Amino acid sequence: MPNTKSAKKELRKGKKLNASNKKIKDNFKNLVKKSRKAIEAGNKNAEELVLKAHKALDKATQKGIIKKNTRDRKKSRLHHGLNKTTKKV
Repeated sequence: MPNTKSAKKELRKGKKLNASNKKIKDNFKNLVKKSRKAIEAGNKNAEELVLKAHKALDKATQKGIIKKNTRDRKKSRLHHGLNKTTKKV
């Protein structure tokens, strides 16, 4: 447990930041999962979900929750999967 006043404040700030970061991380993870499932199922709204996932990944990177290369890798894999399914049709 923190002893000084500033340490107590940092603990409170840390809890708030963790909650905020978790919310953003959960959001983009859910969008990535939904878009992967839509791609596998061949849904028509898969492209729309992929774009939403890209936007969420960009925001997470902007806020410093994930690194730039991680974002690029996830976006690339999503797009690659989407392109594979659209070529079949």
